This record gives sequence, C-alpha cells and structure tokens, in this order.
Amino acid sequence: MEKVENLVELREAQDYAGSQIFNFRKCASLKCAIELGIPDVIAQHGKPITLSGLISALPINPSKSIHIHRLMRFLSNAGFFVRQNEGYSLSTTGRLLLKNEPFNMRAFLYYVSDPIALKPWNFLTEWFKNDDPSPFDTAHGKNFWSYAAAEPQFGKIFNEAMAGDSSLIVEVVMTQCKSVFEDLTSLVDVGGGTGEFVKAIAQNFPNLECLVCDLPHVVSNQQRTENLDFVAGNMLEMVPPDNAILLKVIRDIHPPCFNHLNFLRNKV
Repeated sequence: MEKVENLVELREAQDYAGSQIFNFRKCASLKCAIELGIPDVIAQHGKPITLSGLISALPINPSKSIHIHRLMRFLSNAGFFVRQNEGYSLSTTGRLLLKNEPFNMRAFLYYVSDPIALKPWNFLTEWFKNDDPSPFDTAHGKNFWSYAAAEPQFGKIFNEAMAGDSSLIVEVVMTQCKSVFEDLTSLVDVGGGTGEFVKAIAQNFPNLECLVCDLPHVVSNQQRTENLDFVAGNMLEMVPPDNAILLKVIRDIHPPCFNHLNFLRNKV
C-alpha cells in the first residue's frame, strides 16, 4: 500500500515538474497571439467571437487554422481569454494585450521574449562558475547597460517596456499616494528612462521641478517641458542634488547595490 501511495505521489510530482518545465509556453503563446492580432480582433468584434470568425480574421496559412483552437484553449486556461458558449472574449488581463490599451504590456512582453534578453538564462551554470557580475555579462561579453547603448534597437525595446510598465503604476501612485509629493519642491527620477513615470507627476504638480537622470543614449532625444528636464549621467556615479529621489526599479539587489543606495541617500 505504501509503495502505491509513493507511486501516486511521484506521479503528481512528475505532473508538477512537467508543468514548470513547460512554463515557457505561456510567454511564447502570448507573443504569438499578439503578433497574429488575436486580442485586437476580439476587441474590435465588440462581443464574443466564434472560433471560425476569429480564424477568418487572422493572417494565417489556411492549413494552420485547425491549430488556433489549441492556442485559444491554452491561453483561456491561462486566464487571458474567456470562453463563453461558442465564443471568445477578453479577460481583464487579456485587455493588457491590446495595441491601443493605455496600460498595455505588449512592450514588456516583447522585451522579456527577445532572444537577447533570453540568452543569459542559458548561461546561468557558467556564470555561477566564473566571476562575472551577471549572467548577461557572461552571455554577451558586456554589462546590460553597455550592450543597450551599443545596440540601439535592443535599448529601444527595453525603454519601451519600462515606459509601458510605468504607465499604470504612476496612475495608481497619483490616485493613492499623491500626498507624498505635495510638500516637495524638486524631484529627480534616477534611472528614469524616457521619463514616463515622472511626466505624470510633473503634470499633477506644475510647481514641482522634476528631473530625469539616465544614461546619455536614453535621454539624448527627450524634450524638456515647463517643469521637467533630462540630464545625462550614471546614477551610480552622479546624481543631481534635489529635494527627493525617485527609485522605481533597481535591477541588481546585492551588496554593491546597497552601497549605491547609501550613495543616493547622501544626495538628498
């Protein structure tokens, strides 16, 4: 009896391990759905769309149409689409895949699924054995920021991903935490990218002097507004003195990063 129970437990463990191993399929399937325009076709239909109606609207080879139902079933089970009787509609999560959705996550998906961003994951073992600071360094021979500066297209993909990620977060901040900024006279967003986050703050507080500090290739084409300006610099070496410092995302959490945080604290 104990052996049978152990076998059942092992079988359940095998199922779980298999589901984790194949988790990459969600990201790949989402990217496919976006590139085929599936979320936008469903939204433009205005009501749940039948599988045949969806297939007829997609730019696919007719011989592949029989496989669309598998893609839709998989992404419906993942929570991106909702199957209603014979039709499909978008879930709230699925709406974040729409091209014209202000808070869409398409750019973020394109970034995390880009071969350049994926490559470091295949170098984890080698990285653990060497003295490189990150798997990205091991995979590409240079750090992330140097690579993004040397490869404008990849840098653009990353900046768009960060800007898209900021759009919803800053709306929440302005709704629930607006009072935090009321007594400030100046604010610098270090590593602020193209400034999407702080732009919303500047618009809500016209008397607040806002500044975005990021690498030269990131801010070189950004335009100053009445109370928002951009300055090129390395946040780990130079931060303009201001009333407050805004940190949205810190990529590296390890002792050197804590030293950088202390450096930033001393600038306030």
